[in-house]
Amino acid sequence: MDTSKAIGIIVNNPEFADVRSLEGVAPTKQHAVFTIAVPTTAGTAAEVTINYVITDVEKKRKFVCVDVNDIPEVAVVDPEMMYSMPKPLTAATGMDALTHAIEGYITKGHCTISDMFHLEAIHLIAKNLRAAVENDKAGREGMALGQYIAGMGFSNVGLGIVHSMAHGLSALYDTPHGVACAILLPLGLEYNMPVAGERYRAIGRAMEVPYIDSMNDEDAAKATIAAVKKLGHDVGIPADLKEIVKDEDVQFLSESAFADACCPGNPRDTSVEEIAALYRSLM
Repeated sequence: MDTSKAIGIIVNNPEFADVRSLEGVAPTKQHAVFTIAVPTTAGTAAEVTINYVITDVEKKRKFVCVDVNDIPEVAVVDPEMMYSMPKPLTAATGMDALTHAIEGYITKGHCTISDMFHLEAIHLIAKNLRAAVENDKAGREGMALGQYIAGMGFSNVGLGIVHSMAHGLSALYDTPHGVACAILLPLGLEYNMPVAGERYRAIGRAMEVPYIDSMNDEDAAKATIAAVKKLGHDVGIPADLKEIVKDEDVQFLSESAFADACCPGNPRDTSVEEIAALYRSLM
């Protein structure tokens, strides 16, 4: 879908024939060619967002394009199209959707309307992902809806460093994007806790964390992070980057993450050095 969105933009805006020129917010003038988007995973929500991601093979990086002109005219979200997904792909794409919802909820740009989408998406994903991994029909339906709603939220307010750090892992090591997001999400929540921790209780409530309303703010935030970790563990996501990241690549990965279009939306201002420390903490 992302490739189709890029092609659709370039066909009607030929001055952007070099796809690299579309990185960030490009000043395109014409809407993409008429597009019908049919997702076959429950994760990216590319069928409803203003975003698409392109892999630059030569430079070993992914870059994010943000353009209201790339939104497909029609989205066909049919959970039956997702029944053939194997368990690892279901888990990875589902955790990507959860990351969209949680990062979107705490991003600098969050608003009342985006909060509404994100909290419902968090609830649907936390409730249905485990069942979807087992190919349960109701679970598939819940995930199809949850990922779509998450896209309606984050497409309007952006994401954060979990996504900016995950993009580099996928480009350099071909790590599935959802796996990278799932490994990094608890770490990102811990990092952002000093500035966004007061919002974690609502995330935990949406995930149905027991007794969260009787906890103080710090305990509620920690319980929420623990629930995110448990969901990732339950669907088979690795706990760290020990088998993925090489030490000699950390500087390149950190510079790429800091330059990524998702980074400015992070609730806590960061730096290349702090991102490098985050990568190393999981190695």
